[in-house]
Amino acid sequence: MLDIIAAKQAAKRAVKRRFQSKKARLDTPVDYEVLIIGAGIAGIGMACRLQQQKHKGLFGHKSPNQCKRQTSKQQQKSSQRFAILEKRADLGGTWDLFTYPGIRSDSDALTFGYSFRPWLNHRILAKGGDIKRYIADTAHEFGITEHIRYQHEVQQLSWSSSSQRWTAMVKNHVSGEVFTLTAKFVVGATGYYDYEQGYKPHFDQEETFEGRIVHPQHWYDVDYQDKKVVIIGSGATAMTLLPALVDEEAEQCAQHVTMLQRSPTYVASVPGDDYALDWLSGKFSPLSKEQAYTVLRTRNVLIQQGTYRAAIVAPKFMKALLKRGVKTELKGSDVDVTHFVPDYNPWDQRICAVPDSDLFKALQGKRAAVVTDQISHFTKTGIMLNSGKHLDADVIVTATGLKIQMLGGAKVYIDGQAVDIGTRMTYKAVMVENVPNMAVLFGYTNASWTLKIDLACQYVMRLLGYMNKHGYQAVLATAQSEHGTAHTQSETVMGALSSGYVNRAQHELPKQGDIYPWRVTNNYLSDRIVLKHRKIKDVWLRFSREL
Repeated sequence: MLDIIAAKQAAKRAVKRRFQSKKARLDTPVDYEVLIIGAGIAGIGMACRLQQQKHKGLFGHKSPNQCKRQTSKQQQKSSQRFAILEKRADLGGTWDLFTYPGIRSDSDALTFGYSFRPWLNHRILAKGGDIKRYIADTAHEFGITEHIRYQHEVQQLSWSSSSQRWTAMVKNHVSGEVFTLTAKFVVGATGYYDYEQGYKPHFDQEETFEGRIVHPQHWYDVDYQDKKVVIIGSGATAMTLLPALVDEEAEQCAQHVTMLQRSPTYVASVPGDDYALDWLSGKFSPLSKEQAYTVLRTRNVLIQQGTYRAAIVAPKFMKALLKRGVKTELKGSDVDVTHFVPDYNPWDQRICAVPDSDLFKALQGKRAAVVTDQISHFTKTGIMLNSGKHLDADVIVTATGLKIQMLGGAKVYIDGQAVDIGTRMTYKAVMVENVPNMAVLFGYTNASWTLKIDLACQYVMRLLGYMNKHGYQAVLATAQSEHGTAHTQSETVMGALSSGYVNRAQHELPKQGDIYPWRVTNNYLSDRIVLKHRKIKDVWLRFSREL
């Protein structure tokens, strides 16, 4: 009898210890409520949205203003609102990494800028340095810089269902220290490519080339003054580099530049400047500059969406229109228009925009040329083509694309089990199937990247607000509901884009599903409704409170 009583008491003590241990884990505050990975245009945008609503609490916690009224002892135990971990030594992401001549956006600045901070420069395709300054100025204006930890790489993210939090293993590249941070919610704002290395295929006998081979992602102290340059590639990077390298007013000017492409790309010329902002907000206009910015931004969004839809609905018409534009640009030159007439439909791959016809003007001069051919092998002095033609070169630029990488290379675990993001579906192109309390930000491939990023950030804020209001600690997007099951498709979150770097990384990128909201629409107007106005709770999201 005594043994039975003793056993019951021991069992009660064990349950009590287990309950107290779990309660202690749940009561221990996380280091940050939101952990943002990456200080590029997406990460800074997400942080600004958090700052705009800093008066509101998250996950049932008090706002920073309320925390100020706590005693110092209580304040030490509270979680900080957010932090940004950035692997590089400065903010800017893409616009800090790429420094090759002519680096610029290939989307118009009015839609590439944040909706909450107008881009007031008249330059349409903004230069890389201007974009980085814009991001830095935004971070300073919204008080973000003090929350950024530079040269801090997130190497691993581990979710614990028992404590309902993420633990990030972080390496400080300055000190070499590896440590952990905890957070309730993680936002992946690292983009989709590897910052350490670009994609460069191996070319036969390339080691015999006696000149310099450089990838645009690693453009450091490249001497091309009065030298022969061959650019391998036909994307936006190659088309930006060519006119920049033969600019006689620049610090350096190449003797000759050849853009060597395996296949053509669609190209369209756009005006370099747009002064509509000035006259629309001028002396006799009732609009302020901010109001004029909103009007023009809306105009550009509608033009982007209309052009894309026209290409999908009437590809032959759009193809003829683009071909006609190229013919006009090359009129009077000996450049064959077929170099810019691909065999695929417009927007199967991105259409390259060039400001003020700079690419075509360069090709009409004596310093530049375009060649469509395949590489046979490298030689000591250049490249031998399959056609038998030899391209002399002192410098070869391999503008051959990007290497896809998710979450900056961080490994993801849920309760000790490794997660392959590339096998999971994307929910509203914001969350990842069966990965709790995480958003992975992707922009548009058929419009300005930031348009979608901004909508996704606003959705995350609405999601966090909903969770705080109802006392939820975790949210999970699951493919099963009472209305049916979403099935994984082959298309990735990047849509039907068939660019080489996307095709090479099918296994790396999150996939689309066969039904809404697991499909990616690439439609700003419908995404605006879904992400900004539609109810948060639906049949696919599972919310949970403290366990």
